[in-house]
Amino acid sequence: MKKLTFACAGLLLFFSAAVFSAEGSKAALEHANAAVTEGKAGKPDALVVHAKLAMENTLAAAITAKSIPKGHLEAAAKELQEAIDSGNLGQADVATKHAEAAVEHIKASNK
Repeated sequence: MKKLTFACAGLLLFFSAAVFSAEGSKAALEHANAAVTEGKAGKPDALVVHAKLAMENTLAAAITAKSIPKGHLEAAAKELQEAIDSGNLGQADVATKHAEAAVEHIKASNK
């Protein structure tokens, strides 16, 4: 009976980690796209807000991701950090390019 309980608990943990990863990627993609939109509108401060939220979700998803998706999420986090840094300097165009690169990496992690 204990073995069955542990097996069921392990399966639930495995599937819940996959769900959390998928939800984190979805939220990260939404915020990264919002960052791109704000950057194209010439609003670096708003871009930074969304890029920070996207980074939080990207890093959370990267914790449970494996292999190629994990690499894309880590690359997305680096691009988002560059977007934040550029946005804080008021460079909306540069920050937007980094946010767009992050969007592509996040999309690639979901394939």
